[in-house]
Amino acid sequence: MEIPIAILLFVSLTVVITYFGHRYYVRPVRIVQQLGRGPTQRGFEGPLLGGTDDAKPIAKVLRAIGGMFPVSPAEVEFTRRSLQLAGYRKEIAVPMFYGLRAIAIVACIAFAILVRDSVTDNPVLKVVFIAAAGALGFYGPGIGLDHLTGKRRIRIRKALPDVLDLLVVCTEAGCALDLAILRVSEELVAVHPDICEELSLISLEMLAGKARMEALRNFATRTGDPEAKKLVAVLVQTDKFGTSVAEALRTQSDFLRTRRRQESEEKAGKVGVKLVFPIFFFCLPSLFVVTAGPGILQLVKNLFPMMKQFH
Repeated sequence: MEIPIAILLFVSLTVVITYFGHRYYVRPVRIVQQLGRGPTQRGFEGPLLGGTDDAKPIAKVLRAIGGMFPVSPAEVEFTRRSLQLAGYRKEIAVPMFYGLRAIAIVACIAFAILVRDSVTDNPVLKVVFIAAAGALGFYGPGIGLDHLTGKRRIRIRKALPDVLDLLVVCTEAGCALDLAILRVSEELVAVHPDICEELSLISLEMLAGKARMEALRNFATRTGDPEAKKLVAVLVQTDKFGTSVAEALRTQSDFLRTRRRQESEEKAGKVGVKLVFPIFFFCLPSLFVVTAGPGILQLVKNLFPMMKQFH
């Protein structure tokens, strides 16, 4: 039992150190490097076109493992759609996801087999424990993917007002909407890489021959964010009726900032209600022990001897 626990603690510590090292040391260095590059060099980098992930040994192993499992085309399409919402668009992403799921299933089942004897002595519960570990390995990557999708959607939503402000500046300076989208995707890539990647895709689709409105609708579908869908609807109506694009973008930007402020005020108003249960179950008992504890001890110390004298 001690060896599996030690291995689990070692792996957990390694993952935590790697995560914080990548987030607080590697990523800031990359941002500084991106800020030092020219605008034409920054526009279309990232998971969309750049990188050599296919050549990594881990990617090859996951791809080989994932390619061994027969999967229906409908499920493959659903998985590809989910990966695109999380920002993974390469063809290798789908087999890598299935390979990661297979490895997670095997790892969870192996760990359950190692620790089942220390968890319970019931043979039925041992089988249930192993089955639950296998289910965790099967559904775990999907849950993690949904978490990444939600975080990416939040980042895109927070970046929309800044993107709209810069689009207003570009359109009022005389740029067409297509050129303004391309310029914004180049200038904000170091600050908001997720939405700049989507804007780069819009520019690429329009360069490939797609209509602007179709490319914008694809942008709303890829992000899956309601605010992005509203923005696309506004741009479609503006293009249809010939109104001012800059004015529509400014109005939408003001709306998004007002909406964000109202959501912040709503969250701040809910803090008092959310703190009731932590205060009642954690703070109040400690406060009661500190304030009333000495008095109760003195009462017990003096009252019990007095009560014994009356018998």
